[in-house]
Amino acid sequence: MKDNKLEDFVKKRNNSKFLFTVGPASLVTENILGLAPCFGRNDPQYLKVEEKVLKQLKNISGHKKIVRMQGSGSFALEVVSLNFLHGKVLIVSTGYYSDRLFNLCIKAKKNFGKITKISKVNWREIEDFSAKYDWVWACPTETSYGLKIPITDLKKFSKKIKAKLALDATASFGLESFHELGDVISYSSCKGLFGLTGGCFISYNANPQNAVNSFNFDINSHIEKKMTGPYHSIQSLEKVLDKHENFRYSVVVNKKRFLKRFEDKLIYSIKNQPLICTYVDCKLVSKDRRVIFYKPRINLSGSVISHLGEAHLAKLATGKILEKIHIKKYEKKK
Repeated sequence: MKDNKLEDFVKKRNNSKFLFTVGPASLVTENILGLAPCFGRNDPQYLKVEEKVLKQLKNISGHKKIVRMQGSGSFALEVVSLNFLHGKVLIVSTGYYSDRLFNLCIKAKKNFGKITKISKVNWREIEDFSAKYDWVWACPTETSYGLKIPITDLKKFSKKIKAKLALDATASFGLESFHELGDVISYSSCKGLFGLTGGCFISYNANPQNAVNSFNFDINSHIEKKMTGPYHSIQSLEKVLDKHENFRYSVVVNKKRFLKRFEDKLIYSIKNQPLICTYVDCKLVSKDRRVIFYKPRINLSGSVISHLGEAHLAKLATGKILEKIHIKKYEKKK
């Protein structure tokens, strides 16, 4: 049964700001409907929800195992670097977030010693790269530059150099295909899953082999649930995941309409266009003070526009939010 008061509340909140940021998405009624008092142990109602959500996430990822943790996607990345990566690690360089992977590897090598060598290769040069590595770590969707590297290309490359593939799937999970090709992937509860922030996940098939001398960063602490988990983040996902394709539809519609409108301003070809956002070679602005633009952690000459702002409309989304933005006109200097 619909709760009109709740729907009105959510509508009011979403009308208070219009998001063109890469996550979290606009507020979804189902996020709130899933919330309830809970406890991570001896609470049958919550444990049933957690089991359901984790099973759904495994179905999306195609992996046999999953661990949930409280924290950001970056926390999950550090857990991956310490527990899974070893030997020679190659980072596919795509921008700010691939640089984060590189820096995490440097710290892991220094503090734990399982990683012996760290290198980078530009994403445009992977076809010509041939040296052998133990792991390739990459961001299939690099939001700092609005760039997508198809996971099938990354898998082909990792197989060529005899390496396992780790993916920072924070901006691609729930939206893009073929995450099952990663040996280990990590992602957060928001962005393409449309949940509330605060939860992160690692999906994998083979257990990690590294022994990590840390309580928080040892993946086994989270597998064994030795600390508070992302209970409310998981609750926020339950009813969202039941209708996930409907919410994903809103992103697809928004992306298509944006590509058509700004066709002559695109930086990348369709192959390298992620669903979550688009990078254009112009400055986009708005007269509406409620509009919130994405601010990358790097300086860009153009704009990166995200397509999560109509998630709450689900199947009713038409991309109308795009009418609130336009190209900035520069006045000629006298």
